[in-house]
Amino acid sequence: MPGTITRFSAKTCEQLKHYVYLYIDPRNGRPFYIGKGCRNRCFSHLKSKTQSDKTATIGELQKLGIRPRIELLKYGLTESQALLVEATAIDLLEVGNLTNTVRGFGSRVGSRGTVEQVAAQLDAPDVKITDPVILITINKLFHHDMTLQELYDATRSAWKLGSKRETAEYALSIYRGVVREVFRIEAWVPGGSTMKSRDTEGRPNPRYDRWEFVGQVAEDPVRRRYLNRSVRHLVKPGAQNPIQYVKC
Repeated sequence: MPGTITRFSAKTCEQLKHYVYLYIDPRNGRPFYIGKGCRNRCFSHLKSKTQSDKTATIGELQKLGIRPRIELLKYGLTESQALLVEATAIDLLEVGNLTNTVRGFGSRVGSRGTVEQVAAQLDAPDVKITDPVILITINKLFHHDMTLQELYDATRSAWKLGSKRETAEYALSIYRGVVREVFRIEAWVPGGSTMKSRDTEGRPNPRYDRWEFVGQVAEDPVRRRYLNRSVRHLVKPGAQNPIQYVKC
């Protein structure tokens, strides 16, 4: 997603606590600055007038009409935890490859994602489902920079399902309780019988004990109705089954 957020809401700031963030050059996908902060600290460099390698890189990108991609590496931290994460991240990436002038100062919390993804995660209002849908949780398959095609492949295949699958019109791709994408289901086929983007040499033999759907991104207004909405109120805490039906 292109970077569009320039500040977090008060609700998001409260949940973020302290965090460690990355400035990434979208031309090559490489981090060029690592910082720590709270509230809207991560956006402050975009308008900074100080002279540094960091601001020079930001200025170079702005002249090309693009903005650095800002990612949160870890959030929900105490200040001391953020200091440690920042220092560790700088050591791992090597300060020589960054515009940082100094190295850092030496339960489950927020994981890496773009500022847009994190804001959507923490700000997500509860969803109101009015269509027959199947919720498919992909926590183990999701990564913050996956393409739409990768998200589609991770959501659609391959699941142990009964005949109730045929009543669902849409599949909601769920990561950490939030709808990440909405797909219209066109048909269900045996698992492994259709190709994924990474299957350059075809698919293995179909698995008739599992199912996968073929479809496409849902049309508006259905997509807008569900995208970036929370389903946490619909899923029991600690539920292990990645599949749940609503209105089916």
